[in-house]
Amino acid sequence: MSATERGGRLLGALLALGAAAYSAWALEILLPTGLDPLQAYVSELAATDQPYGAFFRTTDLVAGALVLTAALYALRTGDRRPWAAAGWAGLALFGAATVADARLPLACAPTADPACAAREAAGLLPAAHTVHAVTSGVAVAGALLGIVALTLAARRYRRWPALARTGPLLAGCALAATAWTLTAVAAFQSGHGTWSLGAGQRLQVLLVAGWLAVLAASVARGRR
Repeated sequence: MSATERGGRLLGALLALGAAAYSAWALEILLPTGLDPLQAYVSELAATDQPYGAFFRTTDLVAGALVLTAALYALRTGDRRPWAAAGWAGLALFGAATVADARLPLACAPTADPACAAREAAGLLPAAHTVHAVTSGVAVAGALLGIVALTLAARRYRRWPALARTGPLLAGCALAATAWTLTAVAAFQSGHGTWSLGAGQRLQVLLVAGWLAVLAASVARGRR
């Protein structure tokens, strides 16, 4: 096995593990979290007052660290043409912001706890709760940059056939799910209900994880 093949397999393994850790929120199906998955933010699972908060914060931290490591490795050793470099930079930003998300969790669950929502609106929650919204936004922006740019790189540079075939559909769906999520967040913050905020955001993170899994398989196989 050549050094290039070993590097591709290492990169693929890091991304695959990152995608798996980023999907840990799905374990809410088995755990009595007390949150409504159709309405609650995914981040509320990791809030400091939630029963399984430490577990979900840990999986977010692991996911971010793995994707950040993979992206930095690719930037150092891989394709540096514009779309590829932009995509890996986006994933590095996503990974770093996801680590920050885990270290700056929500203090409580505003969609499930009216008292929490009232304190949030009044600005009475810890600074980390407010900063979490910023790091989450940065993570989404980085993920979307990575998804779009690396999908374009796969098609334009004629590499990673699996990503070139399925990437456009996943990218389009991820952008649509992001639009749904942002609209629902705006509605919730203006007092007009949640608009199934939880469902939209869960679809968004599921698509990001799915795209990461396709990327992982693609880079592990190289050009084959």
